[in-house]
Amino acid sequence: MIDFIYQDPYPILKDDTQYRKITSDFVKVEQFGEREVLTVDPKGLELLAEEALTDVSFMLRTTHLQKLKNILDDPEATDNDRFVAYNLLQNASVAAEGQLPSCQDTGTAIVMAKKGENIFTGVDDAEWLSRGIFNTYQKRNLRYSQIVPISMFEEKNSGSNLPAQIDIYAKKGTSYDFLFMAKGGGSANKTYLYQQTKSLLNEKSLDEFVRAKIKDLGTSACPPYHLALVIGGTSAEANLSAVKKASAGYYDHLPTTGNMAGQAFRDHEWEERVQKICQESAIGAQFGGKYFTHDVRVIRLPRHAASCPVGLGVSCSADRNIKGKITKDGIFVEQLEVNPKQFLPETAPHLEAPVEIDLNQPMADILAKLSQYPVKTRLKLNGTVIVARDIAHAKIKELLDAGKPMPEYFKNHPVYYAGPAKTPDGMASGSFGPTTAGRMDVYVDEFQKNGGSMIMLAKGNRTKQVTDACNKYGGFYLGSIGGPAAILAQDNILKVEVVDFEELGMEAVRKITVKDFPAFIITDDKGNDFFANL
Repeated sequence: MIDFIYQDPYPILKDDTQYRKITSDFVKVEQFGEREVLTVDPKGLELLAEEALTDVSFMLRTTHLQKLKNILDDPEATDNDRFVAYNLLQNASVAAEGQLPSCQDTGTAIVMAKKGENIFTGVDDAEWLSRGIFNTYQKRNLRYSQIVPISMFEEKNSGSNLPAQIDIYAKKGTSYDFLFMAKGGGSANKTYLYQQTKSLLNEKSLDEFVRAKIKDLGTSACPPYHLALVIGGTSAEANLSAVKKASAGYYDHLPTTGNMAGQAFRDHEWEERVQKICQESAIGAQFGGKYFTHDVRVIRLPRHAASCPVGLGVSCSADRNIKGKITKDGIFVEQLEVNPKQFLPETAPHLEAPVEIDLNQPMADILAKLSQYPVKTRLKLNGTVIVARDIAHAKIKELLDAGKPMPEYFKNHPVYYAGPAKTPDGMASGSFGPTTAGRMDVYVDEFQKNGGSMIMLAKGNRTKQVTDACNKYGGFYLGSIGGPAAILAQDNILKVEVVDFEELGMEAVRKITVKDFPAFIITDDKGNDFFANL
C-alpha cells in the first residue's frame, strides 16, 4: 500500500516582495481559549482594497519598468520595439503623478485572498473589500467598465465598476494574504484554454503547439507581454486560475521539479524555449520586432489521465498586479515604483520622421494621401476624429438595418475605437488609449459599403474580412500603440465632446481633436496587411 501524502499543491518557497505599511490600526491580537486570534476591523479590509486599487491604477512594479528599459538598451531591438517601450515608459511617468491612470481600461477589480484560520473579521469580507474598490473608482479618474445584465439581452453600466471578482481561500496561520489585479478587457480576452491529450507531452509536439498558439494572442492586448503557459490541472478552472496568477508573477517562487504529491513547479528550460519562440515570431512590441514578450512562466500541474488542459494567458503592458497582507503588525501593500522617470533615457530613440496627416480635409483627400504610403509607415495625425466602440457600433448597425442613413460623422472623419476614463479637473481628457480593433471587425464591410469607417484607428491585428473590405472600398486601418493612454490624454488629445448616444456613458460617440497623434498604417486600400506578412 502507498502511504498517504499531502502538501500544499502550490508551495511558494519565499516572498521577496517589498511592502509599505499603510497603518497599524484595525488589527488586534486577542486570546480565544488557548488560541491567539487576530481580530481585523472590517474597515481595515476596506482601506487595504482602496489603497491597493489606487496604487495599481497609477503605478507599476519596478521589475516591469526595468524590462522596458532593457528593450531600449538591447541592440537587437527594432526601432518599433524601442518606440513602443519608450512611449510606455513616458506613459508610466505621467501616470505615476496620480491623475491619469496608466490605461483607460481601468479594468475589472479582482481579489484573490488566503485567509489564515486565526483571522477573525465577523463580516462578509467580500462586501468590505468591495467597499474599498467602490471608493477608489468613485474618487479617482477611473472608468466604469462593468456591464450588468437586466435581462438576457438588456444591459446597463453598473456606474461603480462593481461587481468585483473576489475569491477567498482558507489557510493555516495568522496572516491574511492578498493579490489584487485590475484586469483590462483586452488582456483578459487573451486567455485561452486548449483541451489536449497525452500526445502533446513530448518535445516536438509541445514545440509545434507553442509556435502555433502564440499567434492566437496577437497584439490586441498590448505587448510586450508577461506570458504564462500552464500545462495540466485537476480541472479546466484550476488550469486557468493558475494562468492568471502566473502571469501576475504570483508563482515565481514555485519549486522547479515535481514530486509524488503532485506539487506545481516551474520549468525554466521551457520558459527559455518559449521566450525564444516568441522572439523568433517577429511580432514584437505591437508593430514587429523581438519583444512580443518580456518574459515567460511555464507551470506544470498534475492532471487526470484522460485530460490535459493547457492554458495560455498574459499580463499586458498595463501590468496591474499588487500584493497586500494583514498581520499582527498592521496592514501592508506592495511597494510599486514611484519614480518611473529614472528608467527613461536622456534622449528619445532615434526614429525616422513620421508622415504628417491633416484630418481636417475631405475624407477622399485623406484617403488619397494615405494611399501614397506602404503598410508599416509611421504617421502623425492632426485634426478631428470620431470615437466609437462596441455598443455605438451596434446602435449604428440598428440604424442601417432600419433603412436609415449612416451618420455623417462616421463618413467625414476617421473612427477611433476607444472609451475614456474620467477627465481630471483642468484637463481636456482622461486617459484615452485604443481598444481592441477585432471586436469591431463584423461591422467593417457593411459600414464601409455605406461610406463610414473608411479610416479606423485602434490596436491589434484584425481578420481577413477587414483587409478584404478595405481593398474593396478603399479604406485603411491604422494601428495605435496599445498601453500609453495617460500620455495620449496629456499630450495628444486637445478637446473631447459627446456627439451621440450620451446615455451610453463611456461607450457614447465622441468627437475629439488630436495633435501629433502617433499611428502606423496596418491595413491599406490595396489588400495589404502588416501582420499577414509576419
